[in-house]
Amino acid sequence: MPSVMGLLEERERAARQRVEVLQAELREAEAAWERFVIARQTVAEVLAEPPVGEETPSAGVAGERPARVTGAVPGSVVPLWREGLDPGALAPDYQRLVEVLAGSGAEMDCRQLAAALGLEVVAAKVERVRSKVKRLAARGWLAEDRPGMFRPVAGRGGGS
Repeated sequence: MPSVMGLLEERERAARQRVEVLQAELREAEAAWERFVIARQTVAEVLAEPPVGEETPSAGVAGERPARVTGAVPGSVVPLWREGLDPGALAPDYQRLVEVLAGSGAEMDCRQLAAALGLEVVAAKVERVRSKVKRLAARGWLAEDRPGMFRPVAGRGGGS
């Protein structure tokens, strides 16, 4: 029969090995997370830069930061709509929202959009859709003529 001390040492050894495995997994996960953070920051910086050939206007007041003449909002995956920009410039989730609205040909609220996207119509998912369509409307891709009712804008991803 094994001794109590022997059993405890065996369990301690097993626990130590498990901790070492978890620490290795944690290091790998942190490295992957860091790469994503860097990638997101890089994309945000690129989107914040004026397109090649466009310049920012000079500041009107000494020391005032000039306004950007760019199609992107810093840190955003949704650029401001401008002539010649198609939905391909949007992240896939946003493209899908524009496509669904364009395909419907009618105004839709966020609950209808969530259902059309095949999402469960629960508060969390509806709010996620709401934040995205609000962002699309604020940046000129969609129209919100009545509060909470969204429609596509002609020439900005299809639709009427």
